[in-house]
Amino acid sequence: MIRIALFILCTIFFIRFSRRALASPGSHGFYRFFVFEGLLLLVLLNHPYWFREPFSPLHLVSWFCLGVSIYFVIHSFVLLKQRGGHAGREEMPENHSFENTVRVVEEGLYRYIRHPMYASLLFLGWGAFFKHITLLNIGLIILVSAFLVAVAKVEERENINFFGLEYADYMQRTKMFIPWLL
Repeated sequence: MIRIALFILCTIFFIRFSRRALASPGSHGFYRFFVFEGLLLLVLLNHPYWFREPFSPLHLVSWFCLGVSIYFVIHSFVLLKQRGGHAGREEMPENHSFENTVRVVEEGLYRYIRHPMYASLLFLGWGAFFKHITLLNIGLIILVSAFLVAVAKVEERENINFFGLEYADYMQRTKMFIPWLL
């Protein structure tokens, strides 16, 4: 019952956070809502297994992914605030203010990957998945990963429209989520 109540409360929060994006199905925020929901399901379904055999090889991989997730989100958020600047974008009213950067950030993680915040969500999802592998969880992690790729692709299109060739050149020099790999 507690997990169901948490799912409902978090879903209400995600709907509130994503309300403008949900009204704009072509925006990156629309797809991001489904990433949040999938991650929520993965975490809540696997919560009872998080501390069972915490030092088994699979759980060590999970802890690594979760640690990378925390580092990525903090590092990238700080860099966006420090280096990205922000301004309103009338053509994208569904965006939150922290999303409306005015400069392409190319320091820190952004030197190697274009979407460290989405990479953080990817690592969070895989970290939760490795806590307890089931067919349902396999389906969820595949969906979450696919929605993250969709979010990133849509956001890249939005960024090319806003930043132009500068962002297209940046895309050629960086990977999407994982440095030197993906």
